[in-house]
Amino acid sequence: MRLRALLDTDALGLRLLGGEDELDRTVRGVMTTDLRDPSRYLSGGELVLTGLAWRRDAADSEPFVRILSGAGVAGLAAGEAELGAIPEDLVEACARHRLPLFAVNESVAFATITEHVVRQVSGERAGDLAAVVDRHRRLMTSGPAGGGPDVVLDLLGSDLDLRAWVLSPAGRAIAGSTASGPDLPAAVCARLAAEHLAAARAGRRAPHRVTIDATTYSVFPIGSGGRNAVLASRDVRESVLSDWLLAVEADASDWPEERLDLLQGVTQLISVERDRRDAARTVRRRLAQEVLELVQTGAAPAEIAARLRVTAPVLLPGLGAAPHWQVVVARVEWEGGEIEGGPVAQSLLEEILVDPLSSGAEPSDRIAVAHTGDEAVALVPLPAVAAEHDGSEQGLIADSLLAAVRDPLAAGLADDGRLTIGVSAAVHSAEGLRGALEEARHARRVAAARTGRVCAAGHQELASHVLLLPFVPDDVRRAFTARLLDPLREYDRKHRAELIPTLEAFLDCDGSWTRCAARLHLHVNTLRYRVGRIEQLTNRDLARLEDKLDFFLALRMS
Repeated sequence: MRLRALLDTDALGLRLLGGEDELDRTVRGVMTTDLRDPSRYLSGGELVLTGLAWRRDAADSEPFVRILSGAGVAGLAAGEAELGAIPEDLVEACARHRLPLFAVNESVAFATITEHVVRQVSGERAGDLAAVVDRHRRLMTSGPAGGGPDVVLDLLGSDLDLRAWVLSPAGRAIAGSTASGPDLPAAVCARLAAEHLAAARAGRRAPHRVTIDATTYSVFPIGSGGRNAVLASRDVRESVLSDWLLAVEADASDWPEERLDLLQGVTQLISVERDRRDAARTVRRRLAQEVLELVQTGAAPAEIAARLRVTAPVLLPGLGAAPHWQVVVARVEWEGGEIEGGPVAQSLLEEILVDPLSSGAEPSDRIAVAHTGDEAVALVPLPAVAAEHDGSEQGLIADSLLAAVRDPLAAGLADDGRLTIGVSAAVHSAEGLRGALEEARHARRVAAARTGRVCAAGHQELASHVLLLPFVPDDVRRAFTARLLDPLREYDRKHRAELIPTLEAFLDCDGSWTRCAARLHLHVNTLRYRVGRIEQLTNRDLARLEDKLDFFLALRMS
């Protein structure tokens, strides 16, 4: 607002004492002070209100006004309640520094002026921000992106003093304004997402109010534009687990309609950016679909390998060596079965497979996910590992995938949905992908046999006794055998160490060191060295009955 507008409001009781030529100055805020030097609290553009308690004699006016002028304040309003008429020395000092000076009638409280200025400035800021948001929406809808969610969140922070963040449905921070300060703790993000999803599933009207550690947040769904406009008229279960959300550190329950409409415009703007990034993800999804179809139809390994060579540069730009691959299968099922869970499972996998501590909208740009029916399949590239396996765990671990996202996703699934995930072991060739896919699917069935709305299982849980069951696919058996024996075969090929014959003899001799050494014509110490190498390469212990049984089955099925 302009200083001139203050004189047009009779209720403020202001009388101009000097500075008529400066009345077009912009007022950006208001501050009340009786400090002799208030400079540390001034940032420029303020209307300063003072009761003149800082003035002891005429000499005090000049330094006080000089400080205000140097800070760039818009004007000074002095109350008449303390000294009656405004001292002439103050009027002269303001004239020298070209600082507009007002007298405040003793019947008018400073709080009345403050409330009026704040209301006018906030209204103008909101109008300006609404215009900016509208301009950005038009730009992003018809042309190149206008900077992404961070830009509009910065506008919320700078123009409305609102700290805001964009979160994924799993509670990962995607964007935040510069003014938002430190990142929200992961636990707070997860709680906000969980409360929002629970409210959405319960049919409560947004924004949703959440209080965490005495701080109140208002959470708005990011929808009603682009892709979300279509989903808005459909079952909430088809979108609630895939849409982003906007968390604002404020209680929006008493906001006027104009401000709520402004935040709705912000969510629409961010939704356009979400749609744009989903479109860019289409290439990775198509690549995954092509590889999945080749694997499922039993295509020749050479054909699959050729497709992988095309896929790897897209998913791992700049990587020289061919990667290892891991397969993750997810299934979302709703009671009644009338809703297809594949698209939701696809979006969830693209989110879940991202490091939960990472931020930003596109850390999942190295994950390709396809879907069919209620199932989604992720092809996850891993950096090539050393040729010699050391027995350490490689790639994704099923138990850790859901640690940070279990609560939000369970809230979104409510009491009628279920998410189950299976994770394969890492494979390093096209020949291994079919077995990895079946292994991941079987692991998902193991997860589905458990209780809970959100469950996962990995290849480590496909124990040998499970492999004896007749329903386990042959590809799963082969994958189990290869994972256990391939490190030994590779070592034998390179070093001619005869670890496989040694393992067979050791099991045939029931673990007897002397009988096995005699059969192989070896010194017992040499035998102990070979067995130790077997245990090191496979991360197994041949003193354990379970590990002996696994080796026995693997050798018999190979």
